[in-house]
Amino acid sequence: MALGNPSRLPYPFHLLSFLLLLSLLRHVTATNIQHGVVRKPLPDFPIFREAPEFRNGNSCSKERIHICMTLDSNYLRGTMAAVLSILQHSSCPENAEFHFLSARFEPQVFTTIRSTFPYLKFNIYRFESSRVRGKISKSIRQALDQPLNYARIYLSDILPVYVKRVIYLDSDIVVVDDIAKLWEVDLEGKVLAAPEYCQADFMVYFTELFWNDKELNRTFEGRKPCYFNTGVMVMDVEKWREGKYREKVEGWMTVQKQKRIYHLGSLPPFLLVLAGRLKSVDHRWNQHGLGGDNLEGKCRSLHPGPISLLHWSGKGKPWLRLDSRRPCSVDHLWAPYDLYHSNTHALED
Repeated sequence: MALGNPSRLPYPFHLLSFLLLLSLLRHVTATNIQHGVVRKPLPDFPIFREAPEFRNGNSCSKERIHICMTLDSNYLRGTMAAVLSILQHSSCPENAEFHFLSARFEPQVFTTIRSTFPYLKFNIYRFESSRVRGKISKSIRQALDQPLNYARIYLSDILPVYVKRVIYLDSDIVVVDDIAKLWEVDLEGKVLAAPEYCQADFMVYFTELFWNDKELNRTFEGRKPCYFNTGVMVMDVEKWREGKYREKVEGWMTVQKQKRIYHLGSLPPFLLVLAGRLKSVDHRWNQHGLGGDNLEGKCRSLHPGPISLLHWSGKGKPWLRLDSRRPCSVDHLWAPYDLYHSNTHALED
């Protein structure tokens, strides 16, 4: 069994061989996990219905659309819905290649994806949490402090070299438009593209210590910084690598460990590096904040205008509220993409 490239696992292979390989590859920061054998999920693992098969039309080219998402068993139901929505609304679904980042090896996750989407082109990569664990500062929400939230910083280190551009998406989204439209956005030489929200109060994302420090305050000189959500981004992977943006973001995380200059998790260091320096995309590609504070019954409505992507950022997730029979109205827009086997969302009086 050749190990010429230790970051890629050969397939097919048996469990014993894999365990041996795993012990040899613990030092590898990004492992592309590919299996040739599909095993049944564990009894207590969620089961999903098989999705319909989606095929390209005659006018489709062979260009791949690379989409990256994280894999967390707690959000797997959201991930499966997101993938289905992307394929269902794509004019060339077979062109989509998914790159999943996982903080731990979970064979049942691979099995679930393969059985639910038999024709899906995808790879799973290992993200070593140790890369960021010592760099993370405690934020206002524990969920924001999970190492996997920071994996998007390391895409240029993890993804294979043939991936020149990638769409990064959170797991709590559904796409209701052709993903190719977002893929084809002209970056105009910028490293990143995302919807900007300049009406938001940019100052609230940083502490008084930051704004009162004359040296830190000069960070945004010469640019017009606006808030953007890192859950929907188009990244030029090569520019990110060549421009050493990972090191720049990590640099601000180091400052945060020394001085508390922001409250949230992985968002503020992105803002410090890229706010005012990215390519702005139409707001239709991130109707965010639908999670909001909905756990307290404060449901949010949709913003006016066209919508291409719905994003349940915030505490409330649609699958949890639907299961509890206390959904917000926007959650019914997510429900049609839910492939979970007990898809019973009819409300009872």
